Amino acid sequence: MKKNLHIIIISIIFSIILWVSISLSNDYYATFKIPLKMVNFPEGYTIGSKIPDDISVKLKGEGWKLAALKLGRETDYIVSVGKETGKRFINLYNYLVDNQWLSSDIEVIDISPDTLSYNVEKIASTRAEIIPDLNLNFKPGFGLATEMIIRPESTTVFGPSSRIKNLRAVSTEKLSFNNLDDKIDEKIPLRPIPEMNFSNSNVNIILDVQKIVDKNFDNLPVEIIDIPSDRNVILLPNKISIGLRGGVDVLAKLNNDQLKAHINYREVVLDTLGSIIPKITLPENTSLIYIKPERLRYIIKKFN
Repeated sequence: MKKNLHIIIISIIFSIILWVSISLSNDYYATFKIPLKMVNFPEGYTIGSKIPDDISVKLKGEGWKLAALKLGRETDYIVSVGKETGKRFINLYNYLVDNQWLSSDIEVIDISPDTLSYNVEKIASTRAEIIPDLNLNFKPGFGLATEMIIRPESTTVFGPSSRIKNLRAVSTEKLSFNNLDDKIDEKIPLRPIPEMNFSNSNVNIILDVQKIVDKNFDNLPVEIIDIPSDRNVILLPNKISIGLRGGVDVLAKLNNDQLKAHINYREVVLDTLGSIIPKITLPENTSLIYIKPERLRYIIKKFN
């Protein structure tokens, strides 16, 4: 029995092949979803309205030929636009001759949709801002130390005039960064827009990721501004301590000379509580944690 096993297996395989061969020689119906591709526009023109990305085509033919279409390379249904511009109405059955991959042995039963309506418009251009579409996740204790850098910040967009005139911004492809703890310099493609092209297809995104820390600054003098020449204001006390939060490299470069604290004289005059909260001019890419003391008492003196 074991000696004849391989003969039995070969016989079964041969029978299956023979059955498939006979079966696929018969006619079958099959429906294909085929990408629609518009070509041969007049120079300087493009399509200006939304058309389907693909069409549904029902075919009849021998099983072998239909299977070859299904398993073969991806095929587009080509529509040649020609020289006419403006509003167009076409019947897709009229373009069967332009699609040689539909052999004479295959019968087209149905095309859906079978007609198209679209505009052929002149190509225009505009400058659009680039908006990064990023999902950022940082390691604990880390974050963006400075503003995100985008290079270039904008791009020229070419497309149909009716759609381009109101375009103000384009976005990048959506991208996620996880467990960030160091600087990132990444090239990201722009998100495609149908029937539109960009002068820059990619953008560089620079993320200055640093450890976020706190730093204290003591004995910061508080200045009274816009004080009349016949007045003087004495603050009690006249120096404060502040706490700032930011990137470790950013805060390391700061000192008291780069920090400004002030009170406007008008706020002193309008005060009804007897004490004022000083205003802090913060360096870029830092945030204020606290002011000590938070409120300052004052004495107004008038000169004779």
